[in-house]
Amino acid sequence: MLDAGVRPTHKAYNILLHAFAISGMVEQARTVFKSMRRDRYTPDLCSYTTMLSAYINASDMVGAENFFNRLKQDGFEPNVVTCGVLIKGYAKINNLEKMMEKYEEMQLNGVKANQTIFTTIMDAYGRNNDFGSAVIWYKEMENHGVPPDRKAKNILLSLAKTADEQEEANQLVGNMDNCGIVQSINVASRINDNDDDDDDDDDWDDDGDDIGEVENAGDTIFSNQEQEELIALNKDNHKNGEGLHALKVVDL
Repeated sequence: MLDAGVRPTHKAYNILLHAFAISGMVEQARTVFKSMRRDRYTPDLCSYTTMLSAYINASDMVGAENFFNRLKQDGFEPNVVTCGVLIKGYAKINNLEKMMEKYEEMQLNGVKANQTIFTTIMDAYGRNNDFGSAVIWYKEMENHGVPPDRKAKNILLSLAKTADEQEEANQLVGNMDNCGIVQSINVASRINDNDDDDDDDDDWDDDGDDIGEVENAGDTIFSNQEQEELIALNKDNHKNGEGLHALKVVDL
């Protein structure tokens, strides 16, 4: 890009940062993040949140916590997407205590949880076969005016083991007319969800709704087509042992 006499834009840096972040390539993401400053672009909340997700995807929660603190020290207020990234990170490593600590901290700071955060918490308890807690968080979602999505319903239905639990779960999701059929369908669906855990780890990056929320936070996020093209390029390079190749896009 520089060889062609074109100066990388803020948007181009965020595209590249995102590509490395979803692969958990922290050092490469850090190089891009630092180069933004070198090129006199000030990283925005979108940039910080994306960098945070790089630590999460690398399962480096110490690094993620440190960077989250740096984000605040640099004058940014974490929004629902930023908080959700950190909450999901602790959910991934099954640290429910830290997950809830971050949720409560978010609430105290006046940030309202969205559907993704509630489902993440439900899923964390679901992985521990805790039907009671899953019910509590399903109701909490409804109490906050957030409609439970298909995944939340699947989690609840799949955790119900006894007849009483199955009845309660089906009442909550409104499936009393087809209890047996819905239960079996959703258990299978839940199993499929678990099989896709690796792909699901990138929900914060790949989910369209979350991408939109980051865009509102930073107004620098890229189009879905640009995102998909660069993600595909980065994944191909990474598989071929050429993870640094994408850096040449902006000649860092």
